[in-house]
Amino acid sequence: MSDKKTDWKDKPLADNERLKGESDYLHGTIADDLNEQLTGGFVKDNFQLIRFHGMYEQDDRDIRAERLEQKLEPNKNVMLRCRLPGGIIAPKQWLGIDEFATQHTNYGSIRLTNRQTFQFHGVLKHNIKPMHQWLHHLGLDSIATAGDVNRNVLCTSNPVESNLHREAYEWAKKISEHLLPKTTAYADIWLDGEKVFTTELSKPLLKESHDKTEPVLGKNYLPRKFKTTVVIPPHNDVDLHANDLNFVAIGENGKLIGFNVLVGGGLSMEHGNHKTYPNTARELGFIGLENVLACAEAVVTTQRDWGNRSDRKNAKLRYTIERVGMDVFTEEIEKRMGANLEPIRPYHFTERGDRIGWVQGEDKKWHLTLFIENGRLLDFPNRPLKSGMREIAKVHKGDFRLTANQNLIVAGVSTRDKAKIERIARDHKLIDDAVTPQRENSMACVSLPTCPLAMAEAERFLPHFSDQIDALMQKHGVAQDHIVLRVTGCPNGCGRAMLAEIGLVGKAIGRYNLHVGGNPEGTRIPRLFKENITENEILAILDSWIGDWAKNRRSNESFGDFAVRSGIIKPVVNAAIDFWDVSKVA
Repeated sequence: MSDKKTDWKDKPLADNERLKGESDYLHGTIADDLNEQLTGGFVKDNFQLIRFHGMYEQDDRDIRAERLEQKLEPNKNVMLRCRLPGGIIAPKQWLGIDEFATQHTNYGSIRLTNRQTFQFHGVLKHNIKPMHQWLHHLGLDSIATAGDVNRNVLCTSNPVESNLHREAYEWAKKISEHLLPKTTAYADIWLDGEKVFTTELSKPLLKESHDKTEPVLGKNYLPRKFKTTVVIPPHNDVDLHANDLNFVAIGENGKLIGFNVLVGGGLSMEHGNHKTYPNTARELGFIGLENVLACAEAVVTTQRDWGNRSDRKNAKLRYTIERVGMDVFTEEIEKRMGANLEPIRPYHFTERGDRIGWVQGEDKKWHLTLFIENGRLLDFPNRPLKSGMREIAKVHKGDFRLTANQNLIVAGVSTRDKAKIERIARDHKLIDDAVTPQRENSMACVSLPTCPLAMAEAERFLPHFSDQIDALMQKHGVAQDHIVLRVTGCPNGCGRAMLAEIGLVGKAIGRYNLHVGGNPEGTRIPRLFKENITENEILAILDSWIGDWAKNRRSNESFGDFAVRSGIIKPVVNAAIDFWDVSKVA
C-alpha cells in the first residue's frame, strides 16, 4: 500500500478515534449516564457517542447567558434526527410524531430537514429513552443519522414516474440497511435489548472483513460522516454533489437497469482554512443492479481504510480521492467489489427545486407538494401548519414524502379525496398563493438558537431576508423568476449554500460571507465574492446584480449563469486548487 493511501498514520490520531475504539461498539457508558441527574447533558465520551444514536446535545443559546448569570447550567437537551431512507412515512406514523413533539419537546415543533427526514428539538434527558421507544413503537429509529457512519440515504422525491421511483426508493432502503452499524448498542441502550430489525442484507458481501461485529464499518467506524443518495434524472432535488456516494438511476422504458456512480462530493469547509473546500462529486462508472450493494460496500470500506484519521478537517472521502488519485481509487473499488465498472451512461439534470402544488402520476394518483418554509412545522399566528398536517394525516390514505428541500409531499391522493385534502391545506395555510417562486427556492439550516456551531442566524433570518429579495425581484420586473438562495449559519454546509446561485455563510452575528455563481441544476460550486458583510451590504450588492441580470440576461438565462458570463466571478473549475483564489473575483 502506497504512502499516499495511509500517510496520515505517521501523525497522532484524532481523539475521536480513541473514543470510538474504546466505546465497546458505541455502548460507552450512555446507559449509566441517563440516570445521572446532576446534569441535563452527557459527560465525557458520551457527549460524542450519542451522535451515533442519532442525537446531538444542544442548549437554548438565547437564554444561555441568563442562566449562567443565575448560576444555572445551560438548558441542555438533545436534538434527535430520525432515520427515514427516501423520506417516506405513513400518516399513522406522522400522527405519532406529532403527538410526541407536542407533549414531550421544549419547542413543540417538527423540523423537516434537507436530509429527507424530521428532527425533534428540545428533548430533555428524562424523555430521551421514552422517545426512542416511542419511535420504535411507530416502526422508526434514529440509528446512524449522525456520527462517523453512513447517514440517512436520500432518494429523489419523484411522484410522477411512479414505477421508477418505487424501484429507486427500494434501493435507497437496501443501501441504508446494508451500511448500518451492526452493533446491538442502539437496542441495548434504548430498547432494553429488543431487536430493531433483522435482514439478510446485513450480511457482508466482501470475502474478508476486519471485524466480526462491524464487518463493514469496523471497530472505529468511519473517519468522518458519510452521505449517500439515489438520484433520478433529470431532477437533482437531493443535491447529489453535496454527498460522498451517489447512485444516479438509469432507466430504459420506465424500468431501472442500473446506476451511474458518482463519489466525493461535499460542502463543508472552515473559514480561512485553505486545506478545506467544497467539491462536486466525480464520475466513477456505471454498475448493473447486481452490483449495487457490493459497490456501496467497496466505497465505504475503502474510505474506512484510507480516510484520514489524524485530521478530521481532511477526513471526508473527497480528500481521500484527492490524495490518492481517482485512478487508484477506482482500481480499488473494482478490486473490492469483484467486478469492473462500465463507462458512464448518458444522463443530465435540468432542475432541483420541488414542484409545489398538484401533479398527477403515471398511476393516475394525485400528489400535492406543500412548501414548508425552512421545514419548520409549528402553529404560527394565522398559520397553523402543524395542526393542518395533523388533520391531513387523519384522513389521508396514501403516504407522506419528505423532500431534500425541506418540503412535504402528500402522495397517492385519489381523485375522490383531492378536494378534501386541498381544503384542509388551504384552511391551515399549507397552501398559500402569495408565496413567490423566489421564496420556494430559498432554504436555510436551523442555526441559532439550538445549533452549537452556529455563528450567525439562518432559519430565523431567512423569512425577513426573503421579503427583501422579493421586493428586489418585484422592483426589477423578475418576480416570476427565482434565484436559488441558501443561508447557513456556519461553514459546515448543512444549508447547502455551496451549491446555491447565491449562498450566504454565517461569519458572526449579523455578518455573512457572500458566495455567487452556482447554477440551477446544482452542478457548480459558487465562489466567495465578499467576506464578513452585513445584511444591508448584501442587499445593496444584490440590488445591483438583480437589476443588471433583469436588463442584460439572455433568454431564460439563470442568475448564476449570468454571474459567470457577465464576469461577476469566474467559475470554480478545480475546487482543490482555485476555490479560495480571490483573483477569480471581478
